[in-house]
Amino acid sequence: MSDSRVDGLLDDDITGDFVRHLGVEFGEVTGDRVTATWTAKPDLHQPYGIVHGGVHCSVIETLASVGAAVWMGERGKVVGVNNNTDFYRAVRTGTLTSTATPLHRGRSQQVWLVETLDPDGKVAARGQVRLQNLYPEA
Repeated sequence: MSDSRVDGLLDDDITGDFVRHLGVEFGEVTGDRVTATWTAKPDLHQPYGIVHGGVHCSVIETLASVGAAVWMGERGKVVGVNNNTDFYRAVRTGTLTSTATPLHRGRSQQVWLVETLDPDGKVAARGQVRLQNLYPEA
């Protein structure tokens, strides 16, 4: 983790109980890339025994938000304003790997792309998150 704010960002202010419940374990965390692993398990399933789409959306938004916040640094904060996630493969069990990278980082908004790979390395879900940059003086 190369950014000095990373340790402060990955505390309860950004992650909290919900992200801990999801089981997200961060790897690389920079303003250019965020990686994490998490485990598909029964308490994250929908009634048909596969990972709930809302869980995929939540992991995707979490990684995009962390990356966007690291990039913003001390200039301000970010909030998600749109999350568009597609689901490609049903997943029941195993370790999933999610990677977030920026598509656009502007003065007022950022757009991040996040892909989640299943245990076989195939894309299980792919999402795009648009975030609003919030500045203290605004």
